[in-house]
Amino acid sequence: MNTIKKNFILTCLMLISIISGANTLPRFSTAGFYPLAGSERQVSNFNVGWRFHKGSLTGAEATAFDDSKWPVVSLPHSVELVPAAASGSRNYQGEAWYRKHIIVSPTWKDRQVSLHFEGIMGKSKIYLNGILLKEHFGGFLPAIVDLSNAGLKVGEKAVIAVCADNSDDISYPPGKKQYTMDFCYFGGIYRDCWLVETNPVYVTNPNSSGTVAGGGVFASYDKVSEKQTQVNVTTEIANDGKTACNVQVETRLISPDGKEVGKSRKSIRIAKGTKASISQQLTVKKPALWTPDSPNLHQLQTKVYRNGKPCDGVTTRIGIRTIDFRGAEGFFLNGKPYEEKLTGANRHQDYGYIGNALSNNLHWMDVKKLRDVGYRVIRSAHYPQDPAFMDACDELGMFIIVATPGWQFWNPEPTFEQFVLSDIRQMVRRDRNHPAVLMWEPVLNETNFPESFALNAYKATHEEYPYQGCFAACDDKSKGAEQFDVIYCAPKEESFYKRWNKSAFTREFGDCVDDWNAHNSYSRVSRAWGEQAQQRQAHHYSRKEYGGSLSIDQLSKAPRAHVGGTLWHSFDHQRGYHVDPFWGGLMDVFRQPKYSYYMMMSQRDPKLQLKQADSGPMLYIANEMTPFSNEDIIIYSNCDSVRLVIFEKDTLVQAPILEETGIRHPPITFKNAYSFVTVRALHRASNPQKASIVAEGFIDGKVVIRTKKMPSKRKESLVLTLEKGLSPQANGSDIVTLIASLTDKDGHIKRLSQESIAFTVEGEGELVTAPYIGTNPCATEWGTAPALIRTSTRTGKVKVTARLLNPGIQINPIESIEFMTVAPEQSLSYLEEPTPTTQKQLPTTTITTIVDKAEIEKNKKEELERIAEGKRVEQQQRQFESTEK
Repeated sequence: MNTIKKNFILTCLMLISIISGANTLPRFSTAGFYPLAGSERQVSNFNVGWRFHKGSLTGAEATAFDDSKWPVVSLPHSVELVPAAASGSRNYQGEAWYRKHIIVSPTWKDRQVSLHFEGIMGKSKIYLNGILLKEHFGGFLPAIVDLSNAGLKVGEKAVIAVCADNSDDISYPPGKKQYTMDFCYFGGIYRDCWLVETNPVYVTNPNSSGTVAGGGVFASYDKVSEKQTQVNVTTEIANDGKTACNVQVETRLISPDGKEVGKSRKSIRIAKGTKASISQQLTVKKPALWTPDSPNLHQLQTKVYRNGKPCDGVTTRIGIRTIDFRGAEGFFLNGKPYEEKLTGANRHQDYGYIGNALSNNLHWMDVKKLRDVGYRVIRSAHYPQDPAFMDACDELGMFIIVATPGWQFWNPEPTFEQFVLSDIRQMVRRDRNHPAVLMWEPVLNETNFPESFALNAYKATHEEYPYQGCFAACDDKSKGAEQFDVIYCAPKEESFYKRWNKSAFTREFGDCVDDWNAHNSYSRVSRAWGEQAQQRQAHHYSRKEYGGSLSIDQLSKAPRAHVGGTLWHSFDHQRGYHVDPFWGGLMDVFRQPKYSYYMMMSQRDPKLQLKQADSGPMLYIANEMTPFSNEDIIIYSNCDSVRLVIFEKDTLVQAPILEETGIRHPPITFKNAYSFVTVRALHRASNPQKASIVAEGFIDGKVVIRTKKMPSKRKESLVLTLEKGLSPQANGSDIVTLIASLTDKDGHIKRLSQESIAFTVEGEGELVTAPYIGTNPCATEWGTAPALIRTSTRTGKVKVTARLLNPGIQINPIESIEFMTVAPEQSLSYLEEPTPTTQKQLPTTTITTIVDKAEIEKNKKEELERIAEGKRVEQQQRQFESTEK
């Protein structure tokens, strides 16, 4: 590394992130807060420059350990890249080591310094210079390490080492063996890491404070209305200084348009080595309330003064709103009954190739895609989601149900319940200020836990959130369910809700399998299987007549007490206990839409216009005009009626078949409207331009949207498409998804084709790739091939080029696309640049032939145990089936 670069990086260690402008904030929070100008607090991005080793080692925590041959990686990081279909416990399970070399910055002198890991999968140990600072259990909530009293001196070199172990362990949740689970743990430091520097007097972090219903900044609301609202704020301040001190806490509330709408300043005396909380009330006139369709966000700016000078400060982003579940009356938002069903989907943090290690921009895009579809609620399955995902839900107007980690497993050892209760408290403390939080799910998914635990889980939730707006949900079949605020179940008769005197929600609907070993299902459809399979999935999700499981139609017909439900599932994802991925998503693992995505989108209100998401009329022709396409033409639209003009001569008009209640915009089917024989005849008569299907959507008698479909001809070209969304930051972490489509000369995708696409990346980015997993070259499926590009730590141009792996005289398309990266929102703290992925890498999996007879018998025994465990999974799944299906 040259001297200029090293000096630049060392300077980054001392930068103070100051965000200018009265109402300008980064998109994502860091270590629980957003920055506040002039606050004396510095938060640096600590993701870059970690040396990595997959496997167990002795002595890797020591300062003198030789890690010079380890590759350098950036967080979020998965211990390995996996194929697009990596189900069946094919992912690595075991220890992995991370080591980061640092030089102690002058800014650390006499300051409180901590590392905030958003997520380390499994159980982890964090060391500084060979000394164990923290052992953490659980992969879905923060691990925070204090570096202040470690004896570090300015200018010294130091090593931070982390051992992350995602192997099976029944002692803490989820606890269940991964080969028996419906999702994958993957592994590694798979979320962000932040370096936080404050003065000795500072606002605490709720996840390290240990204060019940406290720590950090906690906002709650009274008397919420469009005329006036009271915002109650509790702030905890720590004094780690050498003497007692008097401090003043100033709290300002900034409206979405940048105006100050509330202010309070109070004094408090704090003894040395203690913490104290201060309560303030802000009265806001004509507040801009938060709703899914108008997600108005306020800045709660907290600044702490000592001796008249600022010593710390944070910004908490909040949304003023009140929610209520009123039994038979249903769901109320801001004091008014919510007229529509809250419909959405479940979401696992699982992405193609990278597993759980999504960058913040990918989390944001997931929420955006589901908001574009018209969804207003997501259930986190089955653990707290990434903080960036929560931030996106606030910003884009997506309610979320936050769930504690767990799936079909209960360990009767008392320590297991203690870990679960700790997770419940930590997830409430982390996410309590998010206006997007609709409910808490503090019980373990589909688990036969004792009633005593259910009551303890409910109590812990309400102790941590002792204000109006806290609702805990539980399956109606679970022990202790009668104590919970909302029950999970399938839609029932009115008498059911009256008997329970509660509102209800369906946590999972739509899935349908023959049995839990075979997993044959018309809801589980790979995008690669083509249009008829995708049509079947979409029909199944729309109406009961098309399938055997709960549908949108049935949810819409449910009584008012049944407030909504979430589809299983938004995206395809990997699983531990089955060799096939879960293919029931609206989109695949790379977020490429299936027909069901557009069917769900057609349920949007066409007259609703949103600023933060796609909205308005929509129209989609679910027919690719291939030789094997169905003669029926299926249209997904939210218009009153649809007109088709087929082959420029046949004009057909049809409106959806509606019932008094039920699905708002069912699919429209034009029977026997498509003929490939006619397409063939038009091409042979030199009239290929007439081989078209034109669809027009009518609302109130007027054409409001129009689309056209043409059959693809000879494949000739490649078209590269980048996701539309956030500008990728030059932070070494952001990942951009690119889709290469094989098309004819007019840009129509050749769905029925098989090729392999090779990618190269130049400039300030690199291809996310590894040998033997199908990333590069990548085989096309349903006409497309994905590629993931990770940004470097320098702003600049990225150029991606795609070409056929095996071109020839007849076909040799080459296509390039360029994009620019932007400066990162936080300063980057690192000494070593990431190792390029072009280095030689070993296969992710090595298969060893077993020849020893004892090993063969052992293997047979383990196989029988896996089969038996699979049957137990099925039994428990069926026990809870009526709750969701």
